Amino acid sequence: MENEIFQQRTDLTDLNNTITAIREVVGKIIVGQEQMIDLMIAGILADGHILIEGVPGVAKTLAAKLMAKLIDADFSRIQFTPDLMPSDVLGTSVFNPKEAGFQFKAGPLFSNIVLIDEINRAPAKTQSALFEVMEERQVTVDGTTYPMQMPFMVLATQNPVDQEGTYRLPEAQLDRFLFKIEVNYPTLEQEIHILQNQHQSDNRHLLNGVTKVLSSPDIARYRESVRNLLIEQKLLEFIAKIVSETRNNPSLFLGASPRASLAIVKASKAFAAMMGRDFVTPEDIVEVAPHVLRHRIILTPEKEMEGLTADELIDRIIKSIEIPR
Repeated sequence: MENEIFQQRTDLTDLNNTITAIREVVGKIIVGQEQMIDLMIAGILADGHILIEGVPGVAKTLAAKLMAKLIDADFSRIQFTPDLMPSDVLGTSVFNPKEAGFQFKAGPLFSNIVLIDEINRAPAKTQSALFEVMEERQVTVDGTTYPMQMPFMVLATQNPVDQEGTYRLPEAQLDRFLFKIEVNYPTLEQEIHILQNQHQSDNRHLLNGVTKVLSSPDIARYRESVRNLLIEQKLLEFIAKIVSETRNNPSLFLGASPRASLAIVKASKAFAAMMGRDFVTPEDIVEVAPHVLRHRIILTPEKEMEGLTADELIDRIIKSIEIPR
């Protein structure tokens, strides 16, 4: 009877073989940062956008470019700067003298995988250009709506907000990112390994030799498998309690929205699939919750002054709720 209950309902063999191939390719180029790579894979499976934060030089952009290289889909890169205008990102209407009318010329945002480098260096006016496309996968210019081609994913990097020339992203935009991945410095052993690997090689040559592992139809198929994974009612209640607690916690000025609850469901399903399971466990939820919530909550000024971090508070909230078994 027990074997019947836990028998695999969804065949995840092909998906897991692909994930193993991705990890092998990435591991040859990027030393360490395994958690960042796993979260990026989960973001692809969960159809979510990803924000990567870290100081310059910790392979944020390299990881994003490498992930795009592994996917057989269109890729574009946009470098955000303080003078960037919305039309530089979305595109603009250009007069065509042959037809005596205006034609829309699509901007670099019209791609499958869009890498936005240093997203927090552009002002609010340019940031607002991303609101519609990140949520609805479409762009409206001059009253005409242009749907994006699937798959569509934004991989954005940013420097910590206390660095020179950065703008804090609007809460509404942060809420549209499935994950915020915080990338730390490598350990001493990892840094020695980086130096050994790369003192005689060039990242450009390594990237040029990367073979495609994922196609657009593959991604669509894997996402459908992930959506169909089982998550029990008691786990949905566990997620709801975590998110609800962020709204009632006295240490928080702003709690998470229902979009955060949905994001935890999608992300925990993706992690379960990556582990070869067709059902979600409480451990999957505990694993993804900090990455889903850390950019969606705002600490009170008093708690920030005390040195409390979002991750520490999220850990306290999760530990205060009984884990369902």
